[in-house]
Amino acid sequence: MTAPIKVGFVGFGLSTNVFHLPWILPNKDLEVYAFVQRAPPSAAATQRFGHCTDKFPQAKHYQSADALFADAAVELVVIGTADHFALVTQALKAGKHVVVEKPFTPTSAEADALIALAKKQGRLLAVFQNRRHDSYFRTLQQLLAAKALGDVKEAEIHFDPPRNASDPKWSRRWPGQAYTPGDGTIFDLGAHTIDQALTLFGKPAAVTAFFRSHRSGAGHGSDTHDSFTLVLEYAGSDLLVYVKTSIVSILADQLRLAVRGTAGSYVKYGTCPQENRALAAPGVAADDTYGVEDPRLWGTLTTTAPVDAAACPQTRDEATGYYVGQYPALPGDYCAYYRNIVEAIRGTAPLAVDPQTSRDGIRVIELARKSHETRATVPWSESD
Repeated sequence: MTAPIKVGFVGFGLSTNVFHLPWILPNKDLEVYAFVQRAPPSAAATQRFGHCTDKFPQAKHYQSADALFADAAVELVVIGTADHFALVTQALKAGKHVVVEKPFTPTSAEADALIALAKKQGRLLAVFQNRRHDSYFRTLQQLLAAKALGDVKEAEIHFDPPRNASDPKWSRRWPGQAYTPGDGTIFDLGAHTIDQALTLFGKPAAVTAFFRSHRSGAGHGSDTHDSFTLVLEYAGSDLLVYVKTSIVSILADQLRLAVRGTAGSYVKYGTCPQENRALAAPGVAADDTYGVEDPRLWGTLTTTAPVDAAACPQTRDEATGYYVGQYPALPGDYCAYYRNIVEAIRGTAPLAVDPQTSRDGIRVIELARKSHETRATVPWSESD
């Protein structure tokens, strides 16, 4: 029997407790081995998620990343804190495989350097693009694979936080007027939706972007945006992909997807339940229903011809002749991300989340910023 891969975590905050541990703990091929938490055990009461020594008494506790990287037993490092470039560089040079939170890096040049270093060191480097395993995204991929929508001509991918400009708590992390690469919602929520667009449709031929600041107290002139719209154009195609985040959307169930093709459309509101369940009760995502959507949130599939009735019962609209039904959502499965990490480390499957795609996502953001500043459409280029 192959021994489990020993995992060390840099940080013991929200990222580690909500976005990583719930999906790692069910995996018998991964061992929670060590944590970096700067606070001493005596400070447990002041820590949002308590102290790692209380929750994982069998794991090692380090108070610096240097000490963790020096531990030869650690095979895989999960980096859930800031300063990705320096920490990933240090971990790779120490001979560790690395999973790093999004956004990958503030610049594409830094991403290029890390990808090159990982290749030189012969180590796995993956960005935590967990939203590829959201229920709605998996369902859309299934529909596209089945050609249910025909030739896709237009796609909208949204990620709007459930808050509005009168409640700016979510975006207070960017209080100032000046813009710095790495700041703003495009590096946060946009890191997910841009990755989804690239995963579905590849690199665009051109980018047009509009950045806005709507949060209270920021003022219209703030360069640190909280809302954005991207328009991605594709060479040799009339496909347009819109990627959007707005903090002033106050829908009870936010729009996620609106995808239109020559044979049908798919419109989806609401979000995958996995994150909210982990936020409400951080722990082990062992329940088979963890990623199962409420059927009331299933997306609406409208097609010119009926799809498989067993998959999606549709009724024919007599006025239009179209077939309409609620398409059952595939369950969300963040655990699949770490199953693939294990396979990639052991050489039994390729890495599903290629860091090059995450690097290209950062490049899209750079081109978007240039488009916003010049008020022009910017063609794709690999570097400035």
